Amino acid sequence: MLNEIKPTKGSVKSRKRIGRGDGSGRGTFCGKGVKGQKARSGRGKGAQFEGGQTPLIRRQPKRGGFSNPNREEYEVINLDALEKSLDAGSYDITALIDAGIVRGKLPVKVLGRGEIKKKFNITVNAASKTAKDALAKAGGSVTII
Repeated sequence: MLNEIKPTKGSVKSRKRIGRGDGSGRGTFCGKGVKGQKARSGRGKGAQFEGGQTPLIRRQPKRGGFSNPNREEYEVINLDALEKSLDAGSYDITALIDAGIVRGKLPVKVLGRGEIKKKFNITVNAASKTAKDALAKAGGSVTII
């Protein structure tokens, strides 16, 4: 019965009650030592406090970075993904979306990671030089839109 379940013997210990007199073994200073900031209530400074030194976060330079407003983002597909999930043939972006390799929200770029042995004719928005060379070496081609 659920009301009869008890923890394994010895697995649950009651906490040590400190500051309950000298007879308890944890009386007088209650394990905090004698006086000082760490003996007081509230127990000292936080983990990020650096002893009055200017904190690290305030020593860091506050200069802003630069984000190129004209940056083009691509959805990338590597050669090893083509080799693994598609049969040889011709593919454009809609065929890659139908195959579930790309999502189609961004322009598609083929990158040259991995080896390729199948012959692919691919029509995409961009391709790296290594990807073009590898596809050409396997007998395929890349057409840039």
